[in-house]
Amino acid sequence: MSEENTVEITEILKDWSAGSENAKDRLLPFVYAELKRQARMIMSRERSDHTLQPTALVHETFIRMAERSGIDWQDRHHFYAISSRLMRQILIDHARSHAARKRGGDQIKFSLDDIQISVDERAASLLALDEALKRLAELDERQASIVEMRFFGGMTLDEIAGTLKTSQRTVSREWETARLWLYRELQH
Repeated sequence: MSEENTVEITEILKDWSAGSENAKDRLLPFVYAELKRQARMIMSRERSDHTLQPTALVHETFIRMAERSGIDWQDRHHFYAISSRLMRQILIDHARSHAARKRGGDQIKFSLDDIQISVDERAASLLALDEALKRLAELDERQASIVEMRFFGGMTLDEIAGTLKTSQRTVSREWETARLWLYRELQH
């Protein structure tokens, strides 16, 4: 993304924070491709017959963002961090709905090495991951945010470092710590 686009996104987000009604419409063309990339990456780990498609995930994320008021947007990194959280919430809601219909499978399969959850147990695994992330957030909010941005937002460690305004090395270290903690939690 060019420096010019980055500045433009930040300006539009500031306008949105200031209450500009057309800021959301102006923002979408700049961020749509990145949101779609994040959604495609997330959905590629889903079962092949998943009813939620990447485009629907992007649209639902943007709609939920647009419905929220009072967000003091900082920059594009902040925007993508919030979008990661919303994508997580949408997928968790969808998984809960799916699990309620199926009610099966209690073995949780989760690979922290390649950031994937097995297709067969996706709904139950997402619910278990969500619960584990809530527990991690109680211990270390930043580590939980890093996992959320990495897993649900598809952000690189460098992008996360920019969002958190810290070094990539610190994010990498905390990512590894969080992965180990989650691995132990999800083995129970």
